[in-house]
Amino acid sequence: MNLRALAAKVVFQVLEKGISLSVALPEQQQKLTSGKDKALLAELCYGVMRHLPQLDKLVSDCMSKPMKGKQRIVHPLLLIGCYQLYFTRIPAHAAISETAEACRQLKFEGLVKVVNGVLRNLQRNEKQLPTDNETLQFNTPAWLVKRLKSAYPDTWQQVIEQSHQRPPMWLRNNALSQSREQYLTQLNELEIGASAGQSDNAILLDAAKDVALLPGFSEGTVSVQDGAAQWAATLLAPQANELILDACAAPGGKTCHLLESENSIELIAVDFDAKRLERVQQNLDRLSLKAKVIHGDAANIDSWWQGAKFDRILLDAPCSATGVIRRHPDIKWLRKQADIEALSKLQSQILDHCWQWLKPGGTLLYATCSILPEENAQQVSAFLARTQDATLAPIAQQPKSDDIGWQITPGQDNMDGFYYARLIKG
Repeated sequence: MNLRALAAKVVFQVLEKGISLSVALPEQQQKLTSGKDKALLAELCYGVMRHLPQLDKLVSDCMSKPMKGKQRIVHPLLLIGCYQLYFTRIPAHAAISETAEACRQLKFEGLVKVVNGVLRNLQRNEKQLPTDNETLQFNTPAWLVKRLKSAYPDTWQQVIEQSHQRPPMWLRNNALSQSREQYLTQLNELEIGASAGQSDNAILLDAAKDVALLPGFSEGTVSVQDGAAQWAATLLAPQANELILDACAAPGGKTCHLLESENSIELIAVDFDAKRLERVQQNLDRLSLKAKVIHGDAANIDSWWQGAKFDRILLDAPCSATGVIRRHPDIKWLRKQADIEALSKLQSQILDHCWQWLKPGGTLLYATCSILPEENAQQVSAFLARTQDATLAPIAQQPKSDDIGWQITPGQDNMDGFYYARLIKG
């Protein structure tokens, strides 16, 4: 099937059915054999998600009435056509003819003229990208713009701008296999440009690479993980032979990093999502690491664990994921304003429950990939107010010593948006 038709299916699944891009895209990529075609399919789908309001306005202004019923898939196809005209180097005639052919392949022969007409109209009139309101100007839903303005009064535009950049590729050196310096030397010998990140085993690539080209990847000498997420193991600082809980473990990057940093620990990795839990086991297997992987609820530990209390707990809480929009631009359209309050309630439930399972003197590291205070500093502040035996341990990297935790914003030191708070039980 024509690549644009596959792209239309992906975008339709995200916008109409609420399926994430990370699930919808690989399904359609499997239908392509060429790596170049798979990359173009990803480019079209990610591009539409990044610029959705502007593309939608341009396309809708060219149509007398919206698509209805089964024909609705043609609207995402038009967005893909529009994206090619405005944001890629694909020649206009090729973009239009291929998109029209995709309409035919999607079995809407009667709408081929409409697709042709809309895209030719856009090409001919060379309309400017619309910026009539903040949603259009920033390609971000109004509710999120409002919250970011409130949270970051001086830098909100920069935060949004960084969320639209293409993310860099970070690697995590496996300290059990070699030192970071040794791995950087191997990369250098293969002329793969890279530099050391600020946390112990972080490596930033100058340009993204296919993992198959990375030395020792399949043997587990290195993993792909953003620089911000790599601080989790450093800040939790597991010690020899401790019992540690990774409370929301999927897909397992931090689980594996904890074991790489201290291989003698007994690690319990739990997650509520059975499907995503499979990824944890796959990651452990690739790296030849061992943890006890359990399908269970971190807000009801009693139902699946009858062992001792934990020395340390990593709680990478379910969150809005607003810090990783540059990697997952569909988050902007899948998340709703009401989700934030619901997520905040869930976070506080899990936090309170995990705290009961932490030994006195133990450390709980609260983490999210959110940049919203309700899920981060406000969440931890409320927890401290209601929990007498909890104290906040400062994190050396946080800008001010009296900050509640460490908020990383998108693009800061080339990292994703992330939040950490280290809590000690008295």
